[in-house]
Amino acid sequence: MKVNKEENITTVSEENIYKLNGRVPLNKAIPFGLQHVLAMFVSNLAPVLIVCSAALVRGTGDHLTAVEITRLLQCAMFVAGIGTCLQLYPIWKIGSKLPIVMGVSFTFLGSLLMICTNPDLGYEGMVGAVILGGIFEGLVGLSAQYWKKYLTPIVSACVVVAIGLSLLPVGMNSWGGGSGSETFGAWYHLFIGAVTLLICLVSSYLLKGVYKNLNVLVGLVGGYILSAIFTVTGIAPMIDFSGIAKTIEEVGFVSIPRLVFFTSHKPVFNLGAFFTIAIVFLVSAAETTGATTAIAKGALDRDLKMEELQGSLAVDGFSSAISGCFGCLPLTSFSQNVGLVTMTGVINRFTILMGAIILILASLFPPLGAFFNSLPQAVLGGCTVMMFGSIMYEGVKMMKDCEFNNRTMIIVSLAFCVGVGLTQTDGNFFAAFPAAVGDIFNGNAVAGVFVVSLLLSLFLPKHTGETEE
Repeated sequence: MKVNKEENITTVSEENIYKLNGRVPLNKAIPFGLQHVLAMFVSNLAPVLIVCSAALVRGTGDHLTAVEITRLLQCAMFVAGIGTCLQLYPIWKIGSKLPIVMGVSFTFLGSLLMICTNPDLGYEGMVGAVILGGIFEGLVGLSAQYWKKYLTPIVSACVVVAIGLSLLPVGMNSWGGGSGSETFGAWYHLFIGAVTLLICLVSSYLLKGVYKNLNVLVGLVGGYILSAIFTVTGIAPMIDFSGIAKTIEEVGFVSIPRLVFFTSHKPVFNLGAFFTIAIVFLVSAAETTGATTAIAKGALDRDLKMEELQGSLAVDGFSSAISGCFGCLPLTSFSQNVGLVTMTGVINRFTILMGAIILILASLFPPLGAFFNSLPQAVLGGCTVMMFGSIMYEGVKMMKDCEFNNRTMIIVSLAFCVGVGLTQTDGNFFAAFPAAVGDIFNGNAVAGVFVVSLLLSLFLPKHTGETEE
């Protein structure tokens, strides 16, 4: 007999952890929620560090101060928590009621860097573009019933597989010590990552009941302890504890996130900056569509409902606008957490709400955020490689449900050949085009796969030859 994972439940039970609704005891809900936070914490802060460190203050040529960047990291945690709450428990039509975790998106890096390093626009112009772009995507999401028919099952499947593929180098870069690290590939990074992965695998077999799916958290804790031992004994510098003390010194123990309108960096609304970022919001919408579809298919074993798609995209957009109001970067549904949900089967909204609350609390207590941020990249990589692979697996399962014929073969083949191929070129493939085009498609497999698969799905004739048996 098939279990109804979506029934309305009012009782408090451990078993509810595998159901969408109902309460779970706090001693179970908190560790499972924490697992989600740890899976996305570094990835949520990294884009903020990259963009805001490079950003210029409009009209001055100066950069943001270290204290200002620390406060923006605080805001990134706060808005990610707020966005996740909206996904879980919608306001009006804004929210999907699905176990989706929101976080700062990497997809926008190229366009945001282009805007914020322009002295005439700077950080203030970037913030204005994020606010306008977020509102734009939110409106696109609410109107999904008018364009969803063009997003065919094979397009959605291609996007989900592309998301999984695009995350694989992220996981491996983390395992190696973090992209750009001077010690990348050092034996201790590889060793710590391998031990962390081994702990995850072993604990998934040894733990019983609901604890079985805490294997990622067990791996993170085990990897962190081993890293701390390596650091304290002088074997290898895995953890920088000074970041915690520095945060206390600069920001204090308690600090409330501030709206950008009450700072010296009030947003500037520029039409050109908006157009630069608007197409990236459409790509982000495609990513969110794929991630939301993967949740529905992988966790609930059903097709995605229209109201869920509308709500998910609306949160993607409007929470990005809220993020901009706090001076931060756009948000999106985090694919690593999609992988965690589909891999563990833990879909309870209340449980993931605990993770969102932890994020919000971490934003109020900067030292707590600094502690989480001290998690070594190698530990994170050891835990995430399998999670990222599970997203790709869900995409392959979605493809299996599509009709396999010559038309499907052409769509899939060309989408991945072009979309993924663009990330493998030696130079700038779009050197002859405006810089914005290259910023969107070079190195972004999801964008390329989405555009090619969508165009082919729209314009290829329905019958192009004999059907494959």
